[in-house]
Order: sequence, then structure tokens, then C-alpha cells
Amino acid sequence: MTIVQDNLLENAQRMTALAEDAEFGATFDRAAGMMVSSLREGGTIFACGNGGSMTNAQHFAEELTGRFRGDRPALRAMAISDPSHLTCVANDYGYEYVFSKFLDAFAKPGDVLFALSTSGKSPNVLRAAESMKAAGGIVVASSGTAGTPLGHLADASFVLGRSRWADRIQEAELVVIHSLMQAIEDGFGYSAK
Repeated sequence: MTIVQDNLLENAQRMTALAEDAEFGATFDRAAGMMVSSLREGGTIFACGNGGSMTNAQHFAEELTGRFRGDRPALRAMAISDPSHLTCVANDYGYEYVFSKFLDAFAKPGDVLFALSTSGKSPNVLRAAESMKAAGGIVVASSGTAGTPLGHLADASFVLGRSRWADRIQEAELVVIHSLMQAIEDGFGYSAK
């Protein structure tokens, strides 16, 4: 087998395991429902993560503010990814505060944080979850394993499966992101024809 075939097979096994996991499906439905409810009530969905998870957080937010599958009004979402903010806070307070300080400024009751951490232990993502909870908001988490500190803070927590490599978990994150987008658009009646 080639590298790509090995990678596709490993991903197929992970996706099949998640597709057959009833608890994972129930978590998805709960998370999507909380996001739809928040948006309907004028809330904002914030997203954060490090490295590849930051890219996934940005992708999630732009799909909400822009377009996923069908034409629809923009939905309130923002990835915490402004380089000026991140570098200012990292320099003045420390990297562990780069997401939480942003939420301290903008989060309000009923908002949602989509917190992505493949390990479930990233200090800056944990602080973000704590800030969202302190603001009266909701935390939806995504990580590779169960029982993580991030999972314990979350109102709904996706467990994407253990892996030696973060990229495998980030690839599964992307499927969850696209599925959440579909569920959100369906929840607003914006399903693509």
C-alpha cells in the first residue's frame, strides 16, 4: 500500500467506529441543538484551537458567516484568531490567555464556544472554556480521548478516538465541522436543494 492508501484506510476505520457509536451520535445532536438555539436567540458561536485545530476553528466560523451548501443569511460566528489580539495577549499575559481574554471581552450568556483540542489538555483552550462558562455560555468540546480536562468542562464533548498523531484527530474534526454546518443550516430551514 502507498502512504495515501494507509491514511485513507485508517480514516475509514475511525469514521466507521464513530458512525456506529450511539453516544457520539447523541452528543452530536445535543451540540447541534445548542448551537441552533443560541443562534436563534441572537447568540454568537466562538471557536478556538491551536495549530491545525485553529485552522478548523476558522473554517467552521467562515462557513457560518459565509456559505456552506446553500444561500442564506450570515450567522453569528467568530474564530478567535486575530493575530494582533493573540500576540498582544501572549506578550502581555502569556499564551494560555490568548482565547480567554477575548471571551472575557465579548462572550455573553447563551453564546457557545466550540473548543478544539486534540489532547483535551491545552491550557489556553481550557481557560477559554472556563471564561465561556463564567460568562454564562455553553461549551462544546472536541478532543481525541474521553475524560479530558476539556471534556469535563464541556456541556457536550466529542470524543474522536485515540491516535498517536494529532492530524488524524483534526481530520475527524473536519467531518464533525461539516456535519454541524449541515445540521445548523437544516435547523434554520436552509437546506441546499
